[in-house]
Amino acid sequence: MPCRSVISIDHSSSSSFLPMQLTRLRSETFTLLQKMVDVQPGETPALLSGFCYFFTLLCSYYLLRPLRDAMGLVGGADELQWLFTLTFVAMLCLVPVFGWLVRRLAPRSFVTVVYRFFAANILLFSLLIALGVREQHVARFFFVWVSVYNLFVVSIFWSVLADRFTPAQGKRLFGFIAAGGTAGTFAGPALAAGLAGTLGPVALTLAAAVLLEISLLCCRRLLRGAHAGSADGASQAAGTNSGIGGSILGGATLILRSPYLIAIVCYMFLHTSAATFLYFEQGRIVAESVMGTAARTRFFAQVDLLVSALTLLLQLFVTGRLMRRFGVTLLLMLLPLAAITAFGLVAMWPGLLVLAIMQGVRRAADFALARPAREVLFTVLTREAKYKAKNFIDTVVYRGGDAVSGWISAGFSSLGMGFAAVAAMMLPFSLLWLWLARWLGRQQEQSATLNQPQE
Repeated sequence: MPCRSVISIDHSSSSSFLPMQLTRLRSETFTLLQKMVDVQPGETPALLSGFCYFFTLLCSYYLLRPLRDAMGLVGGADELQWLFTLTFVAMLCLVPVFGWLVRRLAPRSFVTVVYRFFAANILLFSLLIALGVREQHVARFFFVWVSVYNLFVVSIFWSVLADRFTPAQGKRLFGFIAAGGTAGTFAGPALAAGLAGTLGPVALTLAAAVLLEISLLCCRRLLRGAHAGSADGASQAAGTNSGIGGSILGGATLILRSPYLIAIVCYMFLHTSAATFLYFEQGRIVAESVMGTAARTRFFAQVDLLVSALTLLLQLFVTGRLMRRFGVTLLLMLLPLAAITAFGLVAMWPGLLVLAIMQGVRRAADFALARPAREVLFTVLTREAKYKAKNFIDTVVYRGGDAVSGWISAGFSSLGMGFAAVAAMMLPFSLLWLWLARWLGRQQEQSATLNQPQE
């Protein structure tokens, strides 16, 4: 009997030890998070799920990005405008398919379909690269495919977040969640720089496929929780288990009826045009200065590491504070200001070092400051617009800007005009870009205050 009593007491103590430790761990985690982000009780699981979701998603993409940029130069820098055009055409073909999936399937289901489709594509490219099948043709298709893949999976991520969190939560939490993606952009290039020189491109593709599957698991966990609310004031908890409905081309029609969405389209078009002009100049400088696919892959990976480090610092210590104090307007305006600065300095000193630094600063301003603010703009939309209109903007508009500006850049080159002419041409458009940022920020804050969704 005494022995039984001792055993019973020990069993009772051990059974209560684990729940106590878990409770203590949750409390310590919440306290630690509160030092970095204004998280409220009950938000921690969704916050961490979103953080891990974006980390694995962008880590997967950034394993492929240096390889994409290097393979895009296999046929020469003068082919880039064709690759951007093919990417735009691919987007046009896929948008109706995505619209059909959103109409018929619940978010949890269509995210699974899209992500696993892309994972299967990654494995196919891994096989083709390993076998050395028609290297130049595979390189071109790989460049186009990665450009499509990136925009679709990231657009879906932000659609899920805009649907999962309220506008007020977005201002508080999106900066920290975006830092998860930045940590992924830091880890991805670090892995790419190491794996590219040792195990080769095939290792990059296989690791990317595994990470994409993990991001899907994080997405499911995020969607499993109760819905946090919506811009139209109705709970969407039941809606996460059914299709959104509407037309398969609803994204385009919603945009045409909404001045707010049209302004976002213009903002995005100017953003992607500026980024593409700088990307083409980057391709020209790198093609002239760095020889070989492996060396170019390492250079692009190093630039990505610079961007990731700067972005992570801004997101952890600057973004949330700026957004809470000044709202989204200031952060939206910082991107055109960074682009103007990059254009001017690269035009005056078109060297590899200046290019790397200015591209790093501009991209960091986009990822750390403008991107979280831009995604908050979508939190005041109706649920259909959050998925359909947003996806149309993030894919067709984004790559449309790439294609148009790519051909403009090629036209300038054929006329013998240098990058300085492009920089001068962008100045008046940058002023328009600044005005749009200010207008959009005010419209978002007004809608959030009135709790009235933008149509």
